[in-house]
Amino acid sequence: MTAHATEAPTAAPSAATQHAAPTLRDAFHQPKSVWAIAFAATVSFMGIGLVDPILPAISTQLDASPSQAMLLFTSYLFITAIAMFFTSWFASKIGVKRTLLIGLVLIVAFAALAAGASGVEEIIGLRAGWGLGNALFISTALAAIVGATAGPSSGAIILYETALGIGMALGPLLGGLLGSVSWRAPFAGTAVLMAIGFLAILVLLKKEDRPAHVSPLAALKALSHPALRTLALTAIFYNFAFFTLLAYSPFPLEAAAAAKGGEFGAMGIGGVFFGWGVALAITSVFVAPILTRKLGLIPTLLTVLGLLAVLMLAMSFAQASMPALITLIVIGGLLLGVMNTALTETVMEATDLPRGVASSAYSGVRFLGGAIAPAIAGPLAAATAPGAPYLLATGTLVLSMLMLVIGRRHLASVGQHHLSPAEEAEAITTGDEV
Repeated sequence: MTAHATEAPTAAPSAATQHAAPTLRDAFHQPKSVWAIAFAATVSFMGIGLVDPILPAISTQLDASPSQAMLLFTSYLFITAIAMFFTSWFASKIGVKRTLLIGLVLIVAFAALAAGASGVEEIIGLRAGWGLGNALFISTALAAIVGATAGPSSGAIILYETALGIGMALGPLLGGLLGSVSWRAPFAGTAVLMAIGFLAILVLLKKEDRPAHVSPLAALKALSHPALRTLALTAIFYNFAFFTLLAYSPFPLEAAAAAKGGEFGAMGIGGVFFGWGVALAITSVFVAPILTRKLGLIPTLLTVLGLLAVLMLAMSFAQASMPALITLIVIGGLLLGVMNTALTETVMEATDLPRGVASSAYSGVRFLGGAIAPAIAGPLAAATAPGAPYLLATGTLVLSMLMLVIGRRHLASVGQHHLSPAEEAEAITTGDEV
């Protein structure tokens, strides 16, 4: 997704400038236009986890089953996945700034409409429109922030990475805080914040040269590349497990609290997933680069996938213990942060395809895995046992490992060179855009 930074709309900085080691001065000494995009990006990433704490409340207050409530993730992710295959082409047709603004308008409109919705089916449909807007925005935001930066691109990427981490962590917390007032409040809050971001970008971001033309089928054709196809298959099974943890876990948490005679509530769920988001951000930025350098990319991927499979298996047996579930969710964030970054860095090294095209193809496929998970988890739990979705996720993680092992012969080029600081930061931001 964010690999579109290679198609930045303004004149490219010199190679020495692009690959200079990022510093705090590079990251935070930026023009107002860069800060405007960073603010909008933070809110956009907040929107991913925003609905998590309010899923049980939506289920209860709108007389919907947990399966129906979790479809808020499915509709959002499915449309995001489909749109990802074509966002680089769309931006090349109308320009990066217009793509950003159209994405923000869609998010504002559909989030505001969701705040006034009267039924869960209506919210599911509106979340699909929200997903389209988010795909357009996040697929071009890094390109815009690099194009508008005043210094080395590495500094702008670090700022974007910071915005991502803050957004991923604060999204569930804000959802919990506003959701404790009403399930409608998080949607309304997102619409207001994104409207501010829209105005800031409209006023502060200069008109750019149109990016190089991209074929509308470029991302789909890229999947014929054996290395990219291997990693896409690895990602689709991995993301099934990722979104099983993210979308399904609020319901076992609520059930565990109810079994003790209490109520976990939106604030409690938001607090747990705030810890999850902080853990994910820390390991993606600080731990993943260390592990991939010491162990190598493929060994890191296989190790973390194995640990995630063990964690999911443990969660399947921890349904009655709220402390155990909370602990395992936060530990899951630590592992997911490493996995996201390592997998995306592998994608960036594995092919000679343009990074924007490879990233669009990879992101589209992996989001499909995320879209399927919530649609299956609810009905499976209702038909069998509360721990069954985690058991299924354990199986998909094993399949993810098998895809990687079977296709390893196509990944011979991985690990033969190290990314520059700017490219490594880009891998982190791309990987963390869940």
